Amino acid sequence: MTTAEAVPNVSRQIRWLDFLAAFRAWLFLGILLITFEIWAHVEYDSTFFLNPFNVKSIAEFTVTPLLLGLGQTFVIISGGIDLSVGFTMGLSAVVTAHVFNWGTQFGNPVFSLVLAVVTGLGIAIVPGVINGMLIADLRVPPFIGTLGMYGVARGVAFLLARGTTVPVQNGLLGAIGNGEIAGFPNLVLLTVAVLLVMHYILSQTRYGQHIYAIGGNVNAALRAGINVRNNTIALYILSSITAGCAGILYTAKFSAGAAQAGEPVLLDSIAAVVIGGASLFGGSGTVIGTVIGALIIAVIQYGLVFVNVEPFWQFVAVGVVIIISVLVDQIQKQVGKM
Repeated sequence: MTTAEAVPNVSRQIRWLDFLAAFRAWLFLGILLITFEIWAHVEYDSTFFLNPFNVKSIAEFTVTPLLLGLGQTFVIISGGIDLSVGFTMGLSAVVTAHVFNWGTQFGNPVFSLVLAVVTGLGIAIVPGVINGMLIADLRVPPFIGTLGMYGVARGVAFLLARGTTVPVQNGLLGAIGNGEIAGFPNLVLLTVAVLLVMHYILSQTRYGQHIYAIGGNVNAALRAGINVRNNTIALYILSSITAGCAGILYTAKFSAGAAQAGEPVLLDSIAAVVIGGASLFGGSGTVIGTVIGALIIAVIQYGLVFVNVEPFWQFVAVGVVIIISVLVDQIQKQVGKM
């Protein structure tokens, strides 16, 4: 083969590898669904993915890591990371429960609900503002700054909860959290609404373009006239708001607020973003990718329970998928330089 013939072949292989890397999350999801579907037919003579109960359960499994992951998507695209979202969620859940109980004393459950939601979101914004100022103004590395806020939010949440859960004394919140509209769980519908807003912000607004620019090259973004400081503070606030939404929905689902509500899904939220195709080095990622990443994690978690595998294997499986995703990202970057 001559050199002239070899070059097109190499170029074709590079394009093929780049295509596989770009759609790796969809491939992971497809492989998982096919595997569990085959298992269901062989072992139980039934279906996995076409079972409405399974679909609804997977959707509900996806809610919390997806909400945390949506805000995390913006942060990771910018080249940062937010380790505080788990206990920001817990803080919001505890405050929502307390305020709802307090408002119920006035005899108007709708007033209590509105006040609790507004306060729960308001308290969630505080860690985001502090994170953003630490990183944008004081140049604290995102890992260290948000790790410190992780501890602060954790301590405040447990103090407010007095080391236990805070039960909600009114059934309205629980009815909303466990209700359905046309067969779709309210929590899933509310999450979809947040998802659509976040997708629009990232893909259709100037602010979303600025986030990509900051993650791609912060110095170039500064030279282009982008206000890196204000955009950085805003994205950490946005991350905290989505964590606050997750805390409110947690309280609605379980009729109780818990400081540790978001701790188990902190790493899942980061994993969803990475598995979905975002680079930990910044500059790339999409909301749709994060949705697929969160679905992959939910399918793994629910699917392993479905096939009677010990739940601890969930951590192994998710960890392997994360490692593969990062390796593929590295290969994609190397291929892009060729």
